[in-house]
This record gives sequence, C-alpha cells and structure tokens, in this order.
Amino acid sequence: MRVHGRARFGLAAALLVTALLAGCGGGPESPDSSRDSSRPLDWKRCDAPEGDTAPGPGWRCATLDVPLDHARPDGETIGIALIRKAATAESERIGSLLFNFGGPGGSGVGILPRAAASYRELNTRYDLVGFDPRGVAASAGVRCRGDEEQEKAYREVDMTPDTRAEEAAFLADAADFAAGCERLSPTVLPHVGTSNAARDMDAIRAALGDRKLSYFGISYGTELGGTYAHLFPETVGRVVLDAVVDPTADSVGHARNQATGFQRALENYLKDRGQDPATGARRMAELLERIDKDPLPTSSGRELTESLAITGIVTPLYSKSGWPTLTAALDEAGNEGRGDRLLALADSYNGRDGDGRYGTESHSQRAISCADAKARPTVAEARALLPEFRQISPVFGPFLAWDTAGWCAGWPVEGEHDTPEASAPGAAPILVIGTTGDPATPYEGARRMADELGEGVGVMLTNEGEGHGSYGESTCVTSLVDAYLLDGEVPADGRTCS
Repeated sequence: MRVHGRARFGLAAALLVTALLAGCGGGPESPDSSRDSSRPLDWKRCDAPEGDTAPGPGWRCATLDVPLDHARPDGETIGIALIRKAATAESERIGSLLFNFGGPGGSGVGILPRAAASYRELNTRYDLVGFDPRGVAASAGVRCRGDEEQEKAYREVDMTPDTRAEEAAFLADAADFAAGCERLSPTVLPHVGTSNAARDMDAIRAALGDRKLSYFGISYGTELGGTYAHLFPETVGRVVLDAVVDPTADSVGHARNQATGFQRALENYLKDRGQDPATGARRMAELLERIDKDPLPTSSGRELTESLAITGIVTPLYSKSGWPTLTAALDEAGNEGRGDRLLALADSYNGRDGDGRYGTESHSQRAISCADAKARPTVAEARALLPEFRQISPVFGPFLAWDTAGWCAGWPVEGEHDTPEASAPGAAPILVIGTTGDPATPYEGARRMADELGEGVGVMLTNEGEGHGSYGESTCVTSLVDAYLLDGEVPADGRTCS
C-alpha cells in the first residue's frame, strides 16, 4: 500500500490497474528515424519466474549489463532484466515502446505479458518492452526480510500507534527492516535511486537500437519518466505519463496528497452508494477504532488488525470496478464481525499468496523511495501532523501521517533530493494525463508535472473519472494516446475527456 514509496498508499496501485486531445500539433519525430545498434541484445526464450508461469508465445527475454554506479562506468555492473514482444506489423514498425507500471518495485518483466492485451493496438507498430528496474525482481532485487518476519510485522505492528509502547514497536520494526535491507542487499542498496534507473533506461534505449525513447509510464513510472526527460531531453520521443506523481511534493507533501486523494475517492464511493460522505467516513473510522481494540476473526485463524483493515479498504478504491467488492467487505466486517474479505484484499495488496509467502515488491519500493528522498521525519514531526491529516481524512489520515516517520526510519543510505527534477527544456511534447478521481496520485499533481516539464513540453490531458490510471479505462483517453503514439498527433494542451 504505497505510492511511489513516499507513503504507503499508491504506486503499487498501478499494478492493480494493469493486472486485471482536440486539435493536433506537429508530431514528434518518428522514434526510428535513426537507429543506434551499438549494443545489441541477445534475446532468448523466457524462463518462468519463480512461482509463476512463463509468458506465452512471442515473448523474448534478455539481460543488459549496466554500471552498478553510473559515476564509475568502467566498474562493477548489474544486469537489467528485459522482456519484449515484437511488433505484429513489421513493415509499419515505429520502434520500441518501453513501459514502467509503477511501484516503485513493480516487475515489468512480470507485468507486461499479463497487461499486453490492453496494448494490442500499440503492439501492431511497436515492440512492447518491459524491464525490471535496478533493485527489483530479476534485476538484483532488494530483499530485506523473510516471510515469517513479514507476517509477524503485519500481525503485531500497529501502523497508527496510540501509545508510546506502540510507537516504540513501530520504530523498532522500521529500523529492523532497514537493517535487513543493508544485511541482505548491501551491494545494490546505495544505487537503486530513480536517477540511476533513468540512466539505465537510456542504456536500454540504445541497446534496443532506438535514437529516441518512446515510453509509457504509469504512477511511479511517471516520476521515472519525468526524471528521464530531465536528464536526457534530447532523446525524448513519444512519452506518455498516466496517473502522475506530483514532482513538487516532498515526503510529507506526498502523504498529504494521498490523504486528500483517497478521501476524495472514498467520498465518491459513498455518494455512489447513496450515502452522506461525512457520515459514511465517520462510521468507517469508528469501525477501524473498534478493530484496533478488538481485531476481527477470519476463517483462516489469522486476525484482521486495524492496519490490515485500512489496507483492505484502500485496495478496491484504486478502480471504480472494485467498489462492489469494498461494499461486500465492509458489510461483512461491520454487520457480521468477520474480516475474511478485508484480509483477502490486504493480502493481495501486500503480495501474500495462499501459502503465506510474500513478494518483495515492498522491499524494493522502500529501498528506491528512501534512496530518492532526503527527508527523514521524526516521530514528533509525524505526531504533529495528526490533527491536520485527521481533518483531511479520518479514515486514511492517521496512517499516512505516521508513515512519514516510519518509512525511512534508520535507513542506511542517504537520500538524493527533496523533490525530483522534471524540467526538460527542448524535449519533444510529453503527454501528461490526470484523472480527477485518482486516489493514489491526485489530479493536481498532473498539472504540476506538465508545468515542471516546461512550456511546449508538458501537454496536459484531463480525464474526468475515477480510478488510478486512464488508458484502457476511458475510450477518449485511449484513442488520443493511440493517435499520439502511433501517428504523432499531439492533443491540444488542456484537452478534457469526460
């Protein structure tokens, strides 16, 4: 439950979404108008990821060696895992389209084959390419603790501590997690920040033989795309940023944005169910207080704690299609006093399978986020945020306020910046899409990203709707994105899809 790791809600959201503009300006130059094949890749049949099945026919995998430390290009290297499905209309091929689905910590090698049906039209003229960013999955994935330790933390640590003893346990768990990362992933941990991943993307572009980068970034992938544009404006091709992270927000700002966004989505959900939003949110907060005092039983024998219940509530808010699931889970918890449905939702978000094994996306997410962000808010600073955050959202505010202190507590690597750089003077037009009801990356951040990219670069497209991500959800947005990526038709800045 995290956005791009600045707070626990969010960018993993993009994974949930994918699993499952009037007037034309001059289009950007065709990405394959010149090719760079100086570092050819050895594409082979893909092996099945651990605990998963191999992708279907047509997918090929490769590994690209890049510097572990880009400041030392001749030093130790790290392998970046790639997956590709060739364009189906070879005679009309434009080039490669690189994807990042968010997290940070999402495996593009794992996600893209499952999401590819949504990009069938784009695959006619683009090779679809996914990658595991450094520190993720097959690219020297960060690991910080085992399944039993993870289960114990979810069971015992209160993420909204009410006493000094609970605060101490909260901080001790954060420090233990950080120490585990340093112990189990010492080599890669200092080098997993977003700017390094953006430099890897340029190496991928060159290895794919493309003079310009065509890129589709979702959620945290928009921060990665903005960072790439800042570092390499001259090689920006056709770039789409959907469900946009606010590049002007620091750690506390991201938490505040998410409290606002998830509360907005919750109120939209309650209105859709014919309930008064203020009354419905208050009742939900009261339910969480009861669960905090007396966790709910489940058929598995595990208990639904308050922290797990919050995760379970937030999960179906990522998409309007999840709202009926949320209703059923809340009815079971509130009327029957059982937590099976909310626990199942929390498990799906936390990457827990039926055998009690956890994925490591949350490990990578924290490592990347804390490598990026300099801020290390204290417990006292988090406690001081509580009145404001409760006012913004009685349901999600306390969780997000406390998370500002717990997320990078005791982290062994210093963060790189307060806020990421996204200015990209001279870059080709970049399509920036914000959805008005987006819970994890609220709409306002998209406008700020378009402004930060610069005049004539950031092209703003508004999607009036619900959910985290709009491509494939809005027919209007999908058609405009396809026209931009396939034909170079740039929508008018300020276009709205309703």
